[in-house]
Amino acid sequence: MTSIVFMGTPAFAAPILTSLIETGYDVKAVVTQPDRKVGRKHILTASPVKQVAVAHDITVLQPEKIGGSPEMQQIIDLQPDLIVTAAFGQFLPTKLLKAAKIGAVNVHGSLLPKYRGGAPVQYSIMNGEAETGITIIYMVKKMDAGDMLAQQAIPIEANDDTGTMFDKLSLVGRDLLLETLPKLIAGEIEATPQAEDQVTFAPTIKPEQEQLDFFNQTAAQIDDQVRGLRPAPIAYAMLDGKRTKFWQVTPLTETVTQAPGQVVRKTKHELVIAAAHQTALSVQELQPAGKPKMTITAFLNGAVDKFNTGEQVITK
Repeated sequence: MTSIVFMGTPAFAAPILTSLIETGYDVKAVVTQPDRKVGRKHILTASPVKQVAVAHDITVLQPEKIGGSPEMQQIIDLQPDLIVTAAFGQFLPTKLLKAAKIGAVNVHGSLLPKYRGGAPVQYSIMNGEAETGITIIYMVKKMDAGDMLAQQAIPIEANDDTGTMFDKLSLVGRDLLLETLPKLIAGEIEATPQAEDQVTFAPTIKPEQEQLDFFNQTAAQIDDQVRGLRPAPIAYAMLDGKRTKFWQVTPLTETVTQAPGQVVRKTKHELVIAAAHQTALSVQELQPAGKPKMTITAFLNGAVDKFNTGEQVITK
């Protein structure tokens, strides 16, 4: 029976771990991030991956940093056939990678060599890509740079956001890994080096990337940013002088004459705002600072005398 040490943390990784257990691989240990405080009540919560491991009575290791930790030595001592990672969130030292007899592999959420880094799904959506996918690679010390073992693409639909894409990619990753591992174990896969001249990066989203730019972005680009940052951290703009999160917008096909940031149209159930290059978007859901998320209808009910046609409602 092939032995595995699995390393991962978020919901994306949980179905992948579950499939390895249910398929009969000998998962000797699961390595995941330490429990974190979650929500307004700051409840200490185990990661989705830890929850799967505990449910199957598998040893859980939770180092704050894997390099040089006692937990790293425990993994090395286990002498696993494979180390499998999926959204683990830390670099693995070369000494640890070499501990896997067959190899250390990673389930990465992009079509490598595009979007190496910690936020590949977000950038794929924010950049308006038509598709993304899963790449299974050998792990090396350089970030997401290992030779490729398998790859599968899936489309990004117009209503997809980072949340829905993570759900889809998790299942694609699960199935592709289960298809790939037997070939890898049998020595039947010839790994393919990544084309270095095609590499792009997807670093962790910075706070300044959360702000929408109605003055330089088209409506479609704003929609891509809104979906790429949903369900977290959520894009925002200065609406009526207040920092307001934009949960859902729809780019319209009409050409408008209003300047970017001005109201194009307002009804009881609709607020249309101009963006760059004579484009416009309809706002469906937003969240003013200090208030819950609400529909545009509910929002406009409290703003009867505001947001009139031609009014400059978005500021920098």
